Amino acid sequence: MGRTPRRRRRPAPRRGPGRRRGEITPENTLDTYNKSWRVWERFCAATSLPEREGSRGVLVAFVTWMLREGQQNGKGYAPTLASTHLAAAVVGLRQRGVQVSGDDQAAARAALEGLAVKLLQAGERRGRGQAVGADIHGLRAIARSCPDTLTGDRDKALVLTGFHYASRSQDPAGLLTGKTKHSVRNAKIRYADDPEICPVRAWTAYRTRLAAEADPRWSAPDAPAFVGIDQWGHITGGMGPDSVTRAIKRISKRAGVPIHWTGHSLRIGLASVGCAKGKDGIAIADQGGWARHSRSMLIYMQRDDGWDDNASAGLT
Repeated sequence: MGRTPRRRRRPAPRRGPGRRRGEITPENTLDTYNKSWRVWERFCAATSLPEREGSRGVLVAFVTWMLREGQQNGKGYAPTLASTHLAAAVVGLRQRGVQVSGDDQAAARAALEGLAVKLLQAGERRGRGQAVGADIHGLRAIARSCPDTLTGDRDKALVLTGFHYASRSQDPAGLLTGKTKHSVRNAKIRYADDPEICPVRAWTAYRTRLAAEADPRWSAPDAPAFVGIDQWGHITGGMGPDSVTRAIKRISKRAGVPIHWTGHSLRIGLASVGCAKGKDGIAIADQGGWARHSRSMLIYMQRDDGWDDNASAGLT
């Protein structure tokens, strides 16, 4: 009998670095890229410039246009948002094979900073400014103000766990009981020394009550970790990013926090409180899902007035 010829296995196709990056890029980042590319397309249509052009002159014209009239209502963008659109547009150009040099991008960014200074000198401030960061005093006030209801237990768990992993609004909205849809990071949340503001105890109390008072499907492994609850105590489904933002604002207002928190306050809070308590910057970055030495994280590491831990202290 003759031998049956062996079939050769075809090697699995190699995935290029661009594809691998796309597979691990968070959805919120991809959304930013898409939004910024649409801004770039509007700029090119308004100025009759080609979309596949990334020269210094075009990038400088882009930032100038954004600050002057870039929004769809004809008003100019805030410099911080224009900076985000510039960075994302450069990514979009490079993804489409356009060569954009670092020097040309730096020149556009310098032009943006110069225009931003002129706006400040003219007394014009755009944008809402940076959200206020959560702090320990505010966490305690919130924990004490949450009512003894399923909604109250959910509110407490939402804020306390969110603070400990530096959540953005989309993060708790994407969490499932057993996994997450929007993030690949695995933040470790420990028991707190103070039981009143312990995220683990708050989470356990919320999930225990949810299992006891709601339909069992809301406690299933693939159920949303945080559910919407109407005024009558009925589950309305999983919370979305907008409902998380509204909830955090409502919760902080109920607690009497002087400046109401936003969906970004918990993220800022972990960085600023961690820095104030002497936590290592790399440890903060890993916990919050920032790139190590992230510029935005460093901005979040706020100091109240600059007197504590002043860089010039003891130099002379």
